[in-house]
Amino acid sequence: MPGRRIPAKALSGGVLIQDHTDHVNTPHAQRAAPVRVAPSAASPVDGSGFAALARETDAYIGAFLREARLPDSLREAVEYSALAPGKRLRPVLALLACESVGSSRERALPAAAALELIHAFSLVHDDLPAMDDDDLRRGRPTAHVRFGEAMAILSGDAMLSLAFQALGEQGDAALAGTLTLELSRGTSAMIAGQVYDTLGGVGEGLSDHERLVRIHAHKTGALIRAACRMGAICGMWPDIDENRLHALSAYGDAIGLMFQIVDDILDVEQTSEHLGKRTNKDETAGKATYPGLLGLDASRAEVERLRRAAAEALAPLSGGGVALTSLADGLAVRTK
Repeated sequence: MPGRRIPAKALSGGVLIQDHTDHVNTPHAQRAAPVRVAPSAASPVDGSGFAALARETDAYIGAFLREARLPDSLREAVEYSALAPGKRLRPVLALLACESVGSSRERALPAAAALELIHAFSLVHDDLPAMDDDDLRRGRPTAHVRFGEAMAILSGDAMLSLAFQALGEQGDAALAGTLTLELSRGTSAMIAGQVYDTLGGVGEGLSDHERLVRIHAHKTGALIRAACRMGAICGMWPDIDENRLHALSAYGDAIGLMFQIVDDILDVEQTSEHLGKRTNKDETAGKATYPGLLGLDASRAEVERLRRAAAEALAPLSGGGVALTSLADGLAVRTK
């Protein structure tokens, strides 16, 4: 049974981990014209289909960056990180969430691009010597190794601002404002998670497990949740079905935590050559991880619990979440 449909102007927004509601707050607006891209020949339910969505995102980002007014050296550094090999999980989630509510994924391409730019910015800054001091990312030298620290910092800054520029140029001012609010909340929560993970201050009176969940939910989960919400908002705009938005928010919460637990497991079990980045770095740095706190078997059990929770959360979509369920299943058993 469809959920209560409410106009966008009646909603208020937020990120669960920031103690907000599940809604968005925007004025009523007309639907934006979609950006046209070549349709994928592969089904989005299988691996090749997900790869096709990643290619669509990369094509959009590439075209957007070519039009951006940037010095050539800065453009090169931004393209190096934003278009580096990777899963493109956040943009794929936005595109699939848009489709899951019955709309064309083309409508979510600006949001997908913005999400990947924010993610790439976070990786560049996370790799800096003052942070994790990594020299390998996605099988290639990290940005500060390739371009120097100054350009790495500036390219991260540029991607942060370009993300919101991509939203602002998508053609519907009211929708752009709503998406900007969602993305800024997710980004702020992600940065807070980096503070908790790197510098502490996660809070008093929490168990070790509760502290770890809070770190992961901020550091990794916030932007994944934002991706699901932004895709859904693009697909339903301007009349938002509250139940479906809540369902996709809950799905994002589940797979966001699941994704980071799997990362924790892979950091222990896989080699640097396989993952394309340094392994065992969290243990070396003394950071809390699921395997370190609960052990590998209990961590795998938690992954399975969250996989089931993600699938159950999609029930209000009445069959629209098949591709998202398939994606969650794959994320639970990924090896890199």
